[in-house]
Amino acid sequence: MLRLKSLALVGVLAMATAACGDRPVDRALTGGAIGAGGGALIGAAAGNPWAGAAVGAVGGAAIGAATTPRQYNY
Repeated sequence: MLRLKSLALVGVLAMATAACGDRPVDRALTGGAIGAGGGALIGAAAGNPWAGAAVGAVGGAAIGAATTPRQYNY
């Protein structure tokens, strides 16, 4: 039951922060937060939630920064 509540909490937080940010810094921060939550869940299933959170945070931050939309200033 605790695992289901944790998964629901991470899902709600991910949806709340998914649309935030137009700058690479904002996207990296939200991506890192979402990645850390997801990585912690996967790491908990594998037996090491801290390592999973660290790997997820780094991956999420990298993907968040890389997927920032371009700004065209005409």
